[in-house]
Amino acid sequence: MRVERKAVSARPAGVRYVTVGAESAGQRLDNFLIRLSKGVPKSHIYQVVRSGQVRINSGRAAADQRLSAGDQIRIPPMRISGRTGAPPPAAASMLPVVFEDEHLLVVDKPAGMAAHGGSGISFGVIERIRAARPDQPFLELAHRLDRDTSGLLLLGKSRRALLQMHAMLRQGQVEKHYLALVAGHWLNDRQHVKLALSRGAAGAAGKVRVDPEGGAASHSVFELRERFKQFALLDAELRTGRTHQIRVHLAHIGFPIVGDGKYGDFELNRRLTRGEYGARLGRMFLHACHLRLPHPVSGEPIAFTSPLPPECRALLEALRGA
Repeated sequence: MRVERKAVSARPAGVRYVTVGAESAGQRLDNFLIRLSKGVPKSHIYQVVRSGQVRINSGRAAADQRLSAGDQIRIPPMRISGRTGAPPPAAASMLPVVFEDEHLLVVDKPAGMAAHGGSGISFGVIERIRAARPDQPFLELAHRLDRDTSGLLLLGKSRRALLQMHAMLRQGQVEKHYLALVAGHWLNDRQHVKLALSRGAAGAAGKVRVDPEGGAASHSVFELRERFKQFALLDAELRTGRTHQIRVHLAHIGFPIVGDGKYGDFELNRRLTRGEYGARLGRMFLHACHLRLPHPVSGEPIAFTSPLPPECRALLEALRGA
């Protein structure tokens, strides 16, 4: 008796199989999928991973699993975000490039732009740069800047460079300086602030707080650059890189950053927005102005600077003339 066998499709409709290249080795699965699945909400990506629909070499995978070159990833069909918004940014929206070679990219980020898309933001820095460089096989942020902070931002163009920069950041080998305008009568020429920080409780709108008991050790060094009647311009050096570190340290010691909408003086911010101090300022006055580090591949010392944006310079000029 002849038995008729049904043909079984090895690859269901819409399912993709992607082989991990050497440039993505060591990357987390979630970051790999986020980059590969442009327009798909992050929540949906994590949902399909948790449900077991994403597989690595036929086995179940976790979102934080590290990839190896040659891994085969099964990716199910995923829905595109239904939100209306701006289309993917064009190459013309590339951020100003401060330095670039085959391993490293340094850009000058404007205030108001998030590092990553998400939480209602369609496209952040990394999405814009990838859109501007569609043929670049690897681009990842080495660190982040707050959405309202402007200035220098490091990106790795190779996995080797990215991992080395991460290691240097952990070991304190990357010297990072910011310019901050603060409210109040600053006295000391140089001041160290060491206050442990932790994330706020649920519902604290993403705030970070000083937490001497359970917080992570945090160290900032502030140097006076210029003093005004009601303000002071400071150089802030990060010895550690905690979220919102400079903002929380300064607010806690009584010198909130001008324009800081989360930890600052809200009435003062409104007055600045209206131009009551001679120039209008509608952003936070915090700018990543200087980076110094060994090149992540050659080891040669390299340094970069970024001038203050025009709106910050205009406020300083107004205060000098007051």
